[in-house]
Amino acid sequence: MSPAPTEPARSRIHYTLPSITEAEVALVTDAARHGWGPRCYDYIERFEREFAAWLGVRHAIATSSCTGALHLGLAALGVGPGDEVIVPDTSWIASAAPVRYLGATPVLVDVLAHSWCVDPQRVEEAITPRTRAVIAVHLYGNLCELDVLREITTRHGLALIEDAAEAIGSVWQGRRAGSVGDFGVFSFHGTKTLSTGEGGMWVSNNSALYEQVLTLSNHGRARGQTRQFWPDRLGYKYKMSNLQAALGCAQLARVEDLVARKRAIFAAYAEALAALPGVTLNPEPPGTVNGCWMPTVVFEPASGVTRERLLAALQAADIDGRVFFWPLSGLSMFEARTHNEVACRLPGQAINLPSYHDMSAADLRRVIDTVLEVHRLARTVDQTG
Repeated sequence: MSPAPTEPARSRIHYTLPSITEAEVALVTDAARHGWGPRCYDYIERFEREFAAWLGVRHAIATSSCTGALHLGLAALGVGPGDEVIVPDTSWIASAAPVRYLGATPVLVDVLAHSWCVDPQRVEEAITPRTRAVIAVHLYGNLCELDVLREITTRHGLALIEDAAEAIGSVWQGRRAGSVGDFGVFSFHGTKTLSTGEGGMWVSNNSALYEQVLTLSNHGRARGQTRQFWPDRLGYKYKMSNLQAALGCAQLARVEDLVARKRAIFAAYAEALAALPGVTLNPEPPGTVNGCWMPTVVFEPASGVTRERLLAALQAADIDGRVFFWPLSGLSMFEARTHNEVACRLPGQAINLPSYHDMSAADLRRVIDTVLEVHRLARTVDQTG
């Protein structure tokens, strides 16, 4: 008797992967073959120039990471021991760690329940004579309330910093995320919409600040210094490589398509899930565009859905699920802030859904069906008691 046919193995659905085409391979190959000696900065300078033009800012500096870009910008502002910088409690540690690198104190404040971004009222309440800056993190592509934050920081004489690591393609009232504050920073990690594997970008319209960051990013060597190997001040080594920048140039040429694909994936989730009772997804207020880096579902307690149930169901279906960011104030290296109620509540109610560019319609359907089934079972259990 012939053996019974078996179901074909399902491929794992990853939560995010970069989109790499022959265009990227060609530019990186050119950089590997020719990008040395007098051409060792060609792709770096091109990437900076083209990214600044796309974003609509005067200056851009390619860095080895977004964390490094934030560190450089804070250092150029003169942030140091005794200073405070206001940071949303909901974020990855990279938004707060550079503050500590410089000996300053990150003051962690609560976020808004509808956007998961920093609450302007809590920012105002946290300002003291030692406050130097506010870091606005555009979480998962969602946008902070930049007009309100700009008014607050201007009135108090503070710097407004945009952590746009996750916000490629997001737009606030006609201006791209990262271009509104005193400076902005971006991430090109392998998980991001636009990727160089590792890497980041510092951006600003402030020419004086740009010169400071440019010097700090290259071991403290000022651009006009004529003596070879002569640092003008103690700086850092946060430069991007020419190979990474070549990849970035190819990705940037496709950035509108990359963002459009992210938004299409989110739209599919929104159409299938947004009407479920007790479920919300990433917001897109009037006058804004959400770059939709990471589609996220938040389940209200009344829905009966929990993080653990959904993660278990996704894992059983061979699907990656990513937990929501834990509050930074829950980590041992920062001061506890249990009164940040929204930041403390969200991780138990939210999950990031897969959104890599090459997801097929069948992949999306599999994720959606899994979420719908978990929601259905939770409602059935709730109704039957």
